[in-house]
Amino acid sequence: MKRKYWIGALALVVLVLCSAAIMGYAQEAAAAPEAGWHGHGHDHMAWMAKQLNLTDAQKAQVKTIRQSQKATMSPVMQQMAQNRAAMLAATANGTFDQAKVTALANQQAQLMAQMTVQKESLKHQIYTQVLTPDQRATAEQMRQKEIARINERLQKWSQPGTQNPGE
Repeated sequence: MKRKYWIGALALVVLVLCSAAIMGYAQEAAAAPEAGWHGHGHDHMAWMAKQLNLTDAQKAQVKTIRQSQKATMSPVMQQMAQNRAAMLAATANGTFDQAKVTALANQQAQLMAQMTVQKESLKHQIYTQVLTPDQRATAEQMRQKEIARINERLQKWSQPGTQNPGE
């Protein structure tokens, strides 16, 4: 009887410790979204606004610029979704027509290029029309850190015996 009590008590302690660790990790991830994957949506923009210490007026300017670009980005995003649906249809049930898949992949690449150009245009407008010189300097430091992280990953992946993510 005593043994069952101690096993039960030990299991309860382990459960509490695991729960505390998970809660701690969740709170840490919520407090520092830059440490984890957070996509490129509003969370990323909010994080950037916080890092650059944007004023409310600057945030409003960014919102206006984003809304003005939405009209040009929306049709491209719609075409990308249609292209993805066409790719899924073309490869349904394990079918594979290389010519069709190649054509769809080329269309997707062109659409992604358009999106990238529009996204960089948006960044340029924000950089030149909204940010102060101090904020530009901070943005440049952030960009340099990003370049360093990318270079570190590339160097790590180029080393023999290192697998790329997704392999």
